[in-house]
Amino acid sequence: MQVIKLSLLGISYLMLAACSHQPLDIQKPVQQHDVYLTQQQAELRSTQVSGVSYQLHFELDGSESFSATSVVNFTFNGGNQPLRLDLNKAKIHQVLVNGTRLYPNYNDQYILFSSRLLIRGENRIQVDFTRKHSTNGEGLHRFVDPVDAKVYLYSHFEPAAAQQMFALFDQPDLKANFELTVSAPKDWQVISSMREDSISTQDDNQLWHFPTTPKLSPYNFSMHAGPYHVWRDNSGKYPMRLLARQSVAKQVTPNDWFRYTDKGLRFFDDYFGISYPFKKYDQLLVPDFLYGAMENAAAITFAEGRFLHKSTMTPAQKQRLAGVIMHEMAHQWFGNLVTMKWWNGLWLNESFASFMGTLATAEATEFTNAWRSFYSSSKQSAYALDSKVTTHPIEVPVSSTANAFDNIDAITYSKGAATLYQLQHLLGKKTFRNGVSQYLTKYSYQNAELADFINSLALSANRDLTQWTDQWLYQAGVNTISVDYRCQSNKISHFQLLQAPASKILPTLREQKVLISLFKKEQGELFQLTQKPVIYKGKSTPVPSLIGQKCPDLIYPNTDDLGYVKVNLDKRSFETAKNDLLLIHDPLLRSMLWQSLWDSVQDGKLGLDKYLGVVLVNAPKEKDYTILRQVISSLYQSRYYLSAMTPEHEKYANMALKAMAQLSIRMTMEFSHDPVRQKLWFNTYINFASHPDALKHLYSLLFGESYLAGITSASQPLDQDTRWNIIYQLNRYDFPNSKVLITLERQRDQSDSGQKSAIAAEAVRPEAEIKRKWLSRIYANTVPFSKLRTAMNNLYPSEQKLLSDATAEERLMKLVELDKLGSVYMRSFAAQLTPKSCDQANIRALEHTLESQPQLSHLTKRILAETKQVQQRCILVKETMKG
Repeated sequence: MQVIKLSLLGISYLMLAACSHQPLDIQKPVQQHDVYLTQQQAELRSTQVSGVSYQLHFELDGSESFSATSVVNFTFNGGNQPLRLDLNKAKIHQVLVNGTRLYPNYNDQYILFSSRLLIRGENRIQVDFTRKHSTNGEGLHRFVDPVDAKVYLYSHFEPAAAQQMFALFDQPDLKANFELTVSAPKDWQVISSMREDSISTQDDNQLWHFPTTPKLSPYNFSMHAGPYHVWRDNSGKYPMRLLARQSVAKQVTPNDWFRYTDKGLRFFDDYFGISYPFKKYDQLLVPDFLYGAMENAAAITFAEGRFLHKSTMTPAQKQRLAGVIMHEMAHQWFGNLVTMKWWNGLWLNESFASFMGTLATAEATEFTNAWRSFYSSSKQSAYALDSKVTTHPIEVPVSSTANAFDNIDAITYSKGAATLYQLQHLLGKKTFRNGVSQYLTKYSYQNAELADFINSLALSANRDLTQWTDQWLYQAGVNTISVDYRCQSNKISHFQLLQAPASKILPTLREQKVLISLFKKEQGELFQLTQKPVIYKGKSTPVPSLIGQKCPDLIYPNTDDLGYVKVNLDKRSFETAKNDLLLIHDPLLRSMLWQSLWDSVQDGKLGLDKYLGVVLVNAPKEKDYTILRQVISSLYQSRYYLSAMTPEHEKYANMALKAMAQLSIRMTMEFSHDPVRQKLWFNTYINFASHPDALKHLYSLLFGESYLAGITSASQPLDQDTRWNIIYQLNRYDFPNSKVLITLERQRDQSDSGQKSAIAAEAVRPEAEIKRKWLSRIYANTVPFSKLRTAMNNLYPSEQKLLSDATAEERLMKLVELDKLGSVYMRSFAAQLTPKSCDQANIRALEHTLESQPQLSHLTKRILAETKQVQQRCILVKETMKG
């Protein structure tokens, strides 16, 4: 049989050679396992080719496959190495090299061309092919709307998935011009990086033509198509459009989108000193999206699940919308106009966009508290990750496209953003801004590296930033600062700032500029005595300017959150924070002190019961919405610890959970005059309802048997999101007849989000058979990933320990097999389904998995190590409980 195959292959080669009158392309077939592009391979290819442009044509009809032609024009710079052209899992119909048809040397991942087939100078390769649409959120993703059966397509290419849609050199430093034509049904919209310049009728279809783009990295280019609903706004500096599926159009508030977008474009034009480079601004809400949003040049995609709401948006939801719009917009300059050379530079793209997105939100929108929100959420995520055994530097090598997202996390986004924030403070806002503008101007439509960015800032500041770069970008871990002071006769006689390294194996001590504030309690008020800026470095930094000040009751050495550092409060300050939180009028400082208390719980210095006592006394009086959300977030984390309590503390745990639910419903009723705060407390009540009385109350609200002023009445039914939240909670605790509610509600809400809510409510049920069904689907990977991810996120809530233990060993054994499905899949599976039973047996199982399965990917090993550390912390919290 093998002989026959080889003979037929030889005949095919001879036939093609006879047609082309060219030498045969006889070379070693490419290896099937060589799937990903390494940095070394990318560097070789960037020496082989330059001057790249693409002419792309797509035939779209909404079916499971599409047809396309990729024409790749480039200059071949010579050399004897074969040239790789990336194209993933396509059925190739024809390959032409400079007009000559060749048999492709293809392995389902890329086509390899002998250098003998290429001309030194201008070349043209044409590839005609068909391919199935993706259903994993990459390449050209296809989604069928469950409501009306309409088909929607959108592309997603980062880090290297453009090859799932067309043939190309899929690496960021081979920027190219893209010319696009698309044949699509007449009722479809087609969106790309440029606005179309012609649409002509072609039988039952329309032919869209898009003019050539400026130079873009492949992952910045995009194409989206389908019967999208379109909103337009031409009142701003640049024409804007917003698009969404027809069935969800009523959930979109286009005025909010256009308002924030216009404000952002004006802000960034002014800040960077460079006009928005892509002339028009399109934004699309798309389903099944893997991430929050993606900065495709002038055609940004957003995840429906995060930005569509079936009730009025809360201020927090609006702020998140504004912040993500600003984040993706910052990328249009920093990432699209100027792009990294390789994926090790991805952190700088994301860190800078996170920094600039927060800055623009704070300065160009009504959300002036954006930096406080950044502190209480994003920055805490960075601190938590940077304190784990798996921490890593901000700048790390990336060996291949397989590893591009291994370290894209809170360190990449939020620590990087916080680091840039404190660098701005160190250099001065004007100096920092000038350096950024010079960088963007110098490298427009080019690729750049970290050194180029740092050098631009250093030149603007007239300062050597080599040591700063090494300390902050190439060294891992978060430092801690504390104050060492003494008082005599109620006056400070000694004061120094102490800096501790992250650990013995991460000994770096850093330099940064902070503000130190001193407070004194007098007559039931907390007054600020003084505030001093200090640049500290090394183990200790004396602060002589504070000698002679009144002996304070509270010292905070990072006022205004200017530094990236954890604060260890001195004993006196800790007691003041614990007892007098509401005397602190500065909301950011109050937020940081709340965080210090919660950190003390997780570090085993303050009993969880003591912390919850502080919450129950102070949270009802907290007037700041951002802080209230922060405190409630800590309550959700507390629930995990309470669910893991040993028998001696179970009684307290049950009482605490019940007290949280009772507090939440009481505050819900008290804030009937304040819809925003009331909704926050009501959602908290739903999430903490576990006692039969609370569940019965939720059931009666769901069916209109009882009402809650401000939430529901005879004329004001519960909104769809709230109905699903209640049904989820009823099923989580197996309230009588709750299972049938899933089927009934799914009939009522047939939308994509309704389907996913139904999956979540089913997966969370405490039934072994349901757990087994979903685990089988997850192992088989035959259901769309977005639905599998929903199930993973809800399959084993913290209180279902016995159900989790039943399949814990099996789930750990499956890791090697599932690791082959890729980082996106494994990030969800390993993070959500790794057993977390908060005991030593669980820790030993994790250790055994790490030791016995060395073939696991770096990402999966990292998640297991982090889970082990989380379990150790959970045990510490339990041991700190006093009763």
